[in-house]
Amino acid sequence: MHLITLGSFFLLALFGNASTEAAPPSPGPHAASGSAGRVVLFVLEGVDQPALKAGPMPALTRLVKEGSATWSAETTSPSLPLPAMASLLTGLPVAKHGITWNHFEFSRGYPRPPTVFDYLDLSDGRDSAIFFMNEALYQLAKPEPYTDYQLCGPLTPECTPQRVVSYIKQYFAKAASGHGFGHAILALPDLLVVHLPEAGRAGQAHGWSSKEYRQALHSIDQAMGAVLDVYRAHGLLAETAIVITSLSGSAASQATVPWIAAGPGIKPGYTVRAPVSIIDTGATVMRILGLRTHTEWDSRPVDEIFRDEPAGRIAMRKEP
Repeated sequence: MHLITLGSFFLLALFGNASTEAAPPSPGPHAASGSAGRVVLFVLEGVDQPALKAGPMPALTRLVKEGSATWSAETTSPSLPLPAMASLLTGLPVAKHGITWNHFEFSRGYPRPPTVFDYLDLSDGRDSAIFFMNEALYQLAKPEPYTDYQLCGPLTPECTPQRVVSYIKQYFAKAASGHGFGHAILALPDLLVVHLPEAGRAGQAHGWSSKEYRQALHSIDQAMGAVLDVYRAHGLLAETAIVITSLSGSAASQATVPWIAAGPGIKPGYTVRAPVSIIDTGATVMRILGLRTHTEWDSRPVDEIFRDEPAGRIAMRKEP
């Protein structure tokens, strides 16, 4: 399988083949205070609360118990992968970011609104690594100096969650080697985004009560556990927050998806009471990393999940 690495290509165009040695990775900036210095964002498809019984999904179940969760978060309309992922990354509804199609169109270019990766770039060059499993999401892969995109998809049958995990392991091994990931990636990422759409594809192709759907749920759960094992092996898990959501639910709840956060600084065993949308993911990631949220977003942090949030304060979504 060939993963398309856009960030590396962009940096090569800027800096040529100069060899740059990187220092070994250091703990994140917030590790000492007990908050998160890194974030792993898992973006699923076709997953909702009944999926826990269809799975089973032990890694996801454990994170729900250890963190803050809601099963009634809103996704976009339409809940197609490309428009929904664009909303998650830009912090805007489909009507504002304008991406209504669901396939890569070269002539349309990249989205005009800034993404969470743009804001991380502006925050002292915070690194992001993104693994997408859908060629249509190439539309969102703007070349940026601190962002490395790697894409594969259904056109390559070997592009499975387990294969993507193997590439993440290789990525981390090289990035932590002291020499960086080739010429471009000089540090472990502050934000890792892992797209795991297999459950949605299996449910649509074979039915939401099919053996294939149950197998896909088990496969993505294993992949999430394996990615967290990578962080554990590198001594980073204690300073890393995990955020999980889904672009779509099953046939019974297409518009309702899970939204889960766990890790340092986040309340354990907590049920989120305020309305949540996948649009709020970007601002919440920014708050987890201790960074400023930009007001041009419709995205807002889910404040009530944080341990330091005063009792009784629940941020409510404004009516449009």
